[in-house]
Amino acid sequence: MGIFESIEAIVDYAQETGLSLAEIMIEQEMRINRTSREAVLHKMSDALLAMENAYQRGITGEGVFSPTGLTGGNAVKMRKYRQAGKTLSGQMTLVGVEAALATNEVNAAMGVVCATPTAGASGTLPGVLFAIHEQYHLSKEDKLNFLFVAALFGMVTANNAFISGAAGGCQAEVGSASAMAAAAAVAIMGGSPAQSAHAFAMALGNLLGLVCDPVAGLVEVPCVKRNTVGSTNALICADMALAGIENQIPADEVIEAMYKVGRNMPRELRETGLGGLADTPTGNRIKMRIFGREVT
Repeated sequence: MGIFESIEAIVDYAQETGLSLAEIMIEQEMRINRTSREAVLHKMSDALLAMENAYQRGITGEGVFSPTGLTGGNAVKMRKYRQAGKTLSGQMTLVGVEAALATNEVNAAMGVVCATPTAGASGTLPGVLFAIHEQYHLSKEDKLNFLFVAALFGMVTANNAFISGAAGGCQAEVGSASAMAAAAAVAIMGGSPAQSAHAFAMALGNLLGLVCDPVAGLVEVPCVKRNTVGSTNALICADMALAGIENQIPADEVIEAMYKVGRNMPRELRETGLGGLADTPTGNRIKMRIFGREVT
């Protein structure tokens, strides 16, 4: 078998063979790239290390700040708020918010992140992974399996739609990342492949139509905070799937819907910095402050 072309095919194959979703992705990588299991695991371990380092950097000291001053330090604020104990959301959810903020603040500060699936959406998946780790103390193998499942679902999304804001809006970035994370969260918590597919479909469907409108064309505002929505959406959808809740629209059809919505988005809402929040009075003032001229 070559590269899987649909979520349905993945779920069917998992049910037929009894293989885990993570193992399916590992074996595909070995087969397609003609490499060893050790090489595949090593490469994913590097990605995991980049995520862990970015998270830690973002919550160390006073945090990190971007050259523009638009973003930075909020992951540390969230960590202090969370640790104080008097919160509205649960601790696990807020660890996800904290990790998402930290990772994307590092990205905005020109630090090293792992694009999952893009740099602009790089906080969503680590937010979910480290939230689960905080609660359930995942082993390294568990963390790697989480990433392999996310990669499997992300591969199908990229091949059948898009994962860039310029092509399809933020639904293609944070939306895809959230769906990938939801599917992986279900798998790592012992859910079935079909439940992972339902979680994926719910998460992507919830963010359908999300626009990409970076202020001043920079991946900072509102991008950093949107990753927190991606993380929390993924956790909620994973819980719904694990509870036995199913999505009425199959995952592959949700991907197709996302593709069609993205194609119909005006260019102003696809990473051009010309619409949405970027085109507000404050957004335009920020653009002028940073660049000193109109940027088109």
